[in-house]
Amino acid sequence: MVKVRDTLKKSPKLLSPVVRAYERRLKQFGPEARGVFWKDTDFQNMRYDILYDVFDEADRAGGITIHDFGCGYGALFDYLKDKPVMQASRYIGTDMSAEMVTTAQKRITDPRASFIRHLMAMDQADITFASGTYNMHVGQNEDDWEDYVKASLKQLWGKTRKALAFNMLREDAEDRFDGLYYINGRDLFDFCSRELSPNVTIQNDSPLPDWTFFVRRE
Repeated sequence: MVKVRDTLKKSPKLLSPVVRAYERRLKQFGPEARGVFWKDTDFQNMRYDILYDVFDEADRAGGITIHDFGCGYGALFDYLKDKPVMQASRYIGTDMSAEMVTTAQKRITDPRASFIRHLMAMDQADITFASGTYNMHVGQNEDDWEDYVKASLKQLWGKTRKALAFNMLREDAEDRFDGLYYINGRDLFDFCSRELSPNVTIQNDSPLPDWTFFVRRE
């Protein structure tokens, strides 16, 4: 069983090289897809299209709270802002990088959106997203990273009223790169079913190298 509190207490040290890598990347490319290590905007939005399926019909009418954990410069808000789901809705972006949060706050002044720097979810949300959030460990010990991912997911779930949607890199991805974290989807599915909710679905997003997970309360 993952000890959430103890594991997350250790996370600042584990995550500090990741923060530095993202801030270097942001400085190099600015607030665009490459600035958060995505290939391009199309690949970034393809993932958002998949994650969008977490919203049910009632959600898509708006009036909900959405949490984007690992929000970067706020690209998910850009994707959602003109969709009906954002009518009378609130978006909270959380990121571990102060530079990312500052960039998002400067870019996005829409009153529906707010951004905070933190390593955990601080507010309750109806729907929680984590897109690419756990993909990069920058050479950290993989057992430690796995413990962190599971502890973080449990903490996020505790702050989620309806559903959690996230993606992870598949261990059978055709191209694998140093510093990235690839998972056995069945193992993580079992963890989510056991520790979060029995209502879990997983899908292979090939040709994207991802698994996408949807964890629901009902």
